[in-house]
Amino acid sequence: MRTLFTTQAGSGHWRPLMPLAKAMQAAGHDVAFATTPVACAPLGDLGFRCFPVGIDDWLIEPGAAQTARHDPTMPAATVWVDVFVNIRATHALPDLLTTCEAWRPELLVREMTELAGCVAAERIGIPHAAVQVGAWRPELHALIGPALDSLRGRVGLRSDPKRTMPFRYLLLTQVPPRFIDPVQPLPATAHPMRYLPFDAGSGAQEQVQGWIETLEARPTVYATLGTVNNRTPGLAAAILAALRDEPINLILTIGPNADPEEFGEQPPHVRVEQYVPQSLLLSSCDLVVCHGGFGTVLTALDAGLPLVIIPTAADQPDNARRCADLGVAEVIGPEQRTPEAIQAAVRAVLSEPRYRRSAERLRAQMRAAPDLPNTVGLLEQLARKKRPLVAR
Repeated sequence: MRTLFTTQAGSGHWRPLMPLAKAMQAAGHDVAFATTPVACAPLGDLGFRCFPVGIDDWLIEPGAAQTARHDPTMPAATVWVDVFVNIRATHALPDLLTTCEAWRPELLVREMTELAGCVAAERIGIPHAAVQVGAWRPELHALIGPALDSLRGRVGLRSDPKRTMPFRYLLLTQVPPRFIDPVQPLPATAHPMRYLPFDAGSGAQEQVQGWIETLEARPTVYATLGTVNNRTPGLAAAILAALRDEPINLILTIGPNADPEEFGEQPPHVRVEQYVPQSLLLSSCDLVVCHGGFGTVLTALDAGLPLVIIPTAADQPDNARRCADLGVAEVIGPEQRTPEAIQAAVRAVLSEPRYRRSAERLRAQMRAAPDLPNTVGLLEQLARKKRPLVAR
């Protein structure tokens, strides 16, 4: 079966697709990706065929480029309508249709914010599935309806008045059942899927494990602001100031755009790195301090770890709110980003076992989800039956 995966260029969008794509390959299916040219390079390095579609944001005409490379504080409605549909999906759709006509996939799988894929699939008459890669925000899905209708009209498709197209056939969700907000239920086509973190762990394994083994016998805190939206001024420095003198091991990752030397010399129990694969690290940790990115939150919960969340953009406030509701996190708001507030939150979570117990309950739910071979079977069923798969 030929399966085409479509994704936006950011690693936070395509990384969640990797375990499923690899499982499809292992089952004998022909798998390829379609995304903008800049993202085809890392996907190619991972062994996948990648078709370049659309245009990278910095090559768009000047008036639209600022919108496409949006300010992290830009309202979510603007991002979803103007960036995800009117710019990115509009530029990608013609190339994507050409790719589909040449390669002839039988199924299309997309991460849920990539919106040219479902239009292309319906235009050529194949079923499509979506993978949840962020907070479930149905109000945004409703807002993009008119823009998607315009895109459908450009390729000869009728209006979709009930706004069902994006999740018409199948939505694969990796969140534990308790994480789903009862006031914002998932669609009837939602099916659970086992969460498996994906990172570049293999090349760094020996080096990272070497220094992990030297950590002192004290609580270990991992702090990260992600690999993309990690430029909030002063936030990494505030975390370091809050925790540098605490009786813990602190591992702070600052992203590829910063230099650890900017933070000066650190005591032996503190490490500042650009990047550390979480799959190698979290089994040695007691707490995660983070921005509330969807992947980081799920990876922490899959390890049974509580969090201190300092949301800065995108769906992070939604993820933080849900974690607080479930008792797995303390949340620090925009007006509270001080070393004192961060220190107090970390002390509270480390000293109160209920946070860890709540995280472990969610881990148990995540690990009880259907495994990837089961999900591959679901996709095979969708390609064969070509009709929505409604959960029982």
